[in-house]
Amino acid sequence: MPTNASTRQANAVRDPFKSMSKAKKPAEAPKEAPAILLGEHSRYQIKSGWLAGTFVARAFPKPPTKARGMIAEATGATEEAAIAALHEVIDAREDRRTGERRRDPQTGIDVPSVEEYVEAVRQITLSGPQCAMLTALSVAGEDGLTDARMARAAGYKSETSANRSFLATGLLIAEHLSVEVQAGDTPDTPEGTALLGFRGASANEDVSGNWILHPELRQAVRLAL
Repeated sequence: MPTNASTRQANAVRDPFKSMSKAKKPAEAPKEAPAILLGEHSRYQIKSGWLAGTFVARAFPKPPTKARGMIAEATGATEEAAIAALHEVIDAREDRRTGERRRDPQTGIDVPSVEEYVEAVRQITLSGPQCAMLTALSVAGEDGLTDARMARAAGYKSETSANRSFLATGLLIAEHLSVEVQAGDTPDTPEGTALLGFRGASANEDVSGNWILHPELRQAVRLAL
């Protein structure tokens, strides 16, 4: 097969690099993702960074809550300016919500709005019995529940345990909403419980009235739980 050999030699002379393997292009280094700065303000987590040509700062529910969704957003010429602007937005939001609270004649406290209660119930860590108790009280409406029925609804063996858990729920909500804890106008609405509701009237002085949730909290429980 001399002819074929001659042809291969001729091709090699014409293109000496044809038979050499082409060098592979080096892989491009992956582009680094923009750094996200994490911080906190009030009860919110702040995330800031460079986004779509500007500095952006956003507020989200603070972990370990399971709630999701952005609370507020602000932009600025620098990252620091965006964060400062967001702080102002959050503070103005808190001032507005505080000013909109209703003064309750039953307890003498300023009752948070449905919006505030929804946020609190979604973000605080409530036990199964505490959720069951709030749900039962929300369904009971203006009639409320006796201590015994409230305990049974939540699976507590004693009314004392149920009332202690009810008080703890109020303290958790107060802490989240930065509400100063105070007792109601009556001895049987201790600190913490007044933020949740009040005692209804009782025909017998020796028997406490039913626990009744504030209407704002009743609606919030139906939305959040």
